[in-house]
Parts: sequence; structure tokens; C-alpha cells
Amino acid sequence: MRLFNATRRAVAVAARAAARFVEAADDTPTADPAAASRDNDNGWTRLSGRVGERDLMPMDQQRMQELAAYVWEANPLANRMIELPVSFLLGEGVRLEVDATDAQEWLEKFWNHPLNAMDINLVSHVRELAIFGEQCWPVIRNEVTGQVILGKVDPARITAVITDPDNDAVVIGVEARNSRGDGALRTWRVIYAAEEAELFSPATIALREAMDGDCFFFRINSLSSGVRGRSDLLAAIDHVDAHEQLMFGEVERSVVLRSVSWDVKMTGATQEQIDERARTTPAPSPLSVRFHNEAEEWELLTPTLNSADAGEATRLVRNHVLGGASIPQHWMADGGDVNLATASSMGEPTYKVFTQRQRLWRAILEDVAGYVVRSRLLALGVSDRAAEPAYRPRAIFPELTAKDIAKFSTVFGQVVMGAAQAVQANMLSIESAVRLVVTAAAPLGLEVDPLEELGKAAAELARRNEEDAFVDPPLPGIPPAGSTPASPPPGIGIDPQPRVP
Repeated sequence: MRLFNATRRAVAVAARAAARFVEAADDTPTADPAAASRDNDNGWTRLSGRVGERDLMPMDQQRMQELAAYVWEANPLANRMIELPVSFLLGEGVRLEVDATDAQEWLEKFWNHPLNAMDINLVSHVRELAIFGEQCWPVIRNEVTGQVILGKVDPARITAVITDPDNDAVVIGVEARNSRGDGALRTWRVIYAAEEAELFSPATIALREAMDGDCFFFRINSLSSGVRGRSDLLAAIDHVDAHEQLMFGEVERSVVLRSVSWDVKMTGATQEQIDERARTTPAPSPLSVRFHNEAEEWELLTPTLNSADAGEATRLVRNHVLGGASIPQHWMADGGDVNLATASSMGEPTYKVFTQRQRLWRAILEDVAGYVVRSRLLALGVSDRAAEPAYRPRAIFPELTAKDIAKFSTVFGQVVMGAAQAVQANMLSIESAVRLVVTAAAPLGLEVDPLEELGKAAAELARRNEEDAFVDPPLPGIPPAGSTPASPPPGIGIDPQPRVP
């Protein structure tokens, strides 16, 4: 219980005991009085590195990630809190699309590259962003072909996240220890989909030029004044640990309830006789029969432990954890008093939370896909095409839930009838009625522009009116109105030559 907080307090005590400051190489006082007011130890640098005003201490950040990974692996409740959104987001697959044919081929090669293997690795990316709160993906780019391969840095190796000196909310670089364990540091530039001169000041550009390579960096559950991400499990670590202890306590209680003992009362026996009887008499086997006289009395004893209060406490802690994650209790094998109507309404907040995370991952994948397309265009020497709409990728996610088509169809029919009646009663314009109908059709998967659809409907009506217009058929021997009369064939009508008497 209090797994993270207890560890955090112990680490904080150790950190304060080991907190020493070294004098900076340049001991010139800063000219920025605001900076001096933020740091009372101006001119000194912490050995533990830069600490943001809204970030955990570096040792706390690493410990948070270790505990989050541990409870995800060992605790079913924490595992469900991570895996449930992952399944909703990726259970039916994701794909990248772009209008340009050549760019679509580039994206497919990137997606299916053996080292990228996005169909497999995307699940790990989504899961680990939720567990660790941040992801750093260095990129390996082929300068000749423009092909892009994604790498990955363990968040535990990240030592610093560097922000723009002019804008604390903009991350410009990520520093991490080498994976070889030799303590060497490497810094990557964070990729942005624009020219650096349009985004940063000359001083910031100079800082980025000194970095080693390029990377993507994403974080969640962070504030604009902080630089590090936080796990989705951070607020729930202590409570899922308490729930685990309650569950193990209930298991032990169940084991005790299965325990039985025999109480044998021997009337008038001495202690020696009792000891001898206990030594020579085994416990009765199941379905066995024992015979004794009136001097002995056998009684079976079983424990009576009240488990109702403990069960309610377990449910209380579990619902507290699930409520913090916006997951209803009937999604966690506890139907309770929930019926179909309440279950449908209780799921709405959860879908909103999952949709928000889906929008984040759509932006992430489109950012990465845009970099892939720009890299290919740069290798071909036509980087200016990246601004064309045909070269802008889209990440296509499936619907989070299966829609109740019958329900939406009923609503759609009622909306259409109501809109038509409002137009006939001069209470609603045709344009507003079309907008209303289009809105009602959106849950059925139809997304159109109301004005464009109104124009198409008007053109279709005009065409049908032209086809339905009635034209009188021509009478025999009488040409249609407006046509030039044709010469009658020989032998019909007036003879071309006069008769000779």
C-alpha cells in the first residue's frame, strides 16, 4: 500500500542527503532578474540535472516508470486499464492514406518495413506511451532514397528534455544515455513539420544544430510548463496495490474458511490418557464412521468469518480506481445492478476519453507519415510538393464502437419527416432542413457538405422534371411542330408531273 508514495519519500530523503551543488564554469551573475527570482541558487547547477517547475524529480520520474511497468505486468486491474484503450484503438487495425499514388507506395513501404513493422509494433508504441507517459523515436533516414526507419529509446534512459529558451512549452531536443551502458549521452532534435527559420529564433536554431540527430518525441498527462510525460497509472498505483492486497486477503480468508478441526471431549480422563488418545487416534477420514462411549464427545468446528465488509471494501477501491480511469464497473466483470439502458449511458464518458486518445494517435501517425513523405520528396529534389494537398497523409482509424444502426435509422427517419413538415409550414428554410438531415445522417456514416448536397439535389430534381415532361406524339402524316416538311415519296399525294388529257 502507498507503493509509489512510500518509495518517493525514501528517494526524496536520499536525494536531499546527496544533493550537492557544483559551481558553474561561468560564475558571471545573470542579467535576467526574473531568472534570478526563480532560482535562489543562481550560478549553481544541480548534479541531478534540470528539474522543471511542474515535473517530478529525475529519480522520481524513473521510479514512476518502473512501478507503472511493474503493476501493468503483475496487477490485473492495472493491466486492464492499459490494455482496454489499446484494444479499442487498434483492435480493428489502422492504415495510412494519401491521394498521391507514389506517396501511397512510400507509406506502404515504410509501414511494412521489417524494422518498422507497424502492424506489430504500433501496439507496443500505444501501450508504452500509456505506461511510461512519453516516447522518443529516433529516425534513421537514407540520404539517397529518403527511406525512414524508426528507432526507440527506453524512457528510463532519457536524462533531459530540452525546451526552447524562448518558449517553455516547445520541446526542441531530447537527451538520453547510451544503450551500451557506458554513460555516454546523446541528444536528438525533435522533428517539426516546418522550416526551422519559421519556428525558432537564431539562438534556438544554433542549439538544435549542435544536436546529433532527429527524433520524434511525444508525451501525455503533462502540463505546458513541464517537460516530462506522466503515466496513465501514476494516480492509481497506490490504489491498485491496495486492491491487490485486499484481494489476497480475501483469498487467505477463503482458505481459512475451508479449514475444519475436531474437538474431542473426554469425560473423567487424566492428562496422560488424553495425550495417549491424541497420539493414537487419527483424524476421521471423509465419510468415515467412529464409535465411542458416553465418556467421549466429538464436535466438528469450522471458522465463522464475516466477509461481507471486506467484499464491499474491495469493490469500493476497485470502483475508485476505475472511476479515475473513466471505465465503468460493468466492464470489469462486475455487472452489479446495471441494465442495458444504464450500461449504454455509462459508456459514453469512456468513449469520449478513448476518442481523445485516438485523436492524439491520429495526429502522431500523420506527423510521422508526413515526415516519411517529405523525406522521399527531398531525396527526389521536389520538396516543394509536400505543401500540396495530394501529399498530405491521413491516418484512418475504425469506429470505437459498433453503432446501433436500427436506432439511428429510426431517428434519421423522424428527423427527415420533421424537417419536411417544417419546410412545408414555412418554419424552416430548405438549407437549414438539409443541414439538419445531414447531421442526423452522420451517425450512420454519411458525411457530406450540406450546401453541395442541396445543389446536387436541385440538379437531380431538374433532370427528373425534364424526363417526366409529357410531349404529344406526332399524328400520322403530320410532321412535328417546328420541323421542316419532308417531300412525299413518289406515288403518294400530288403527282410531280401534270396529267395529259
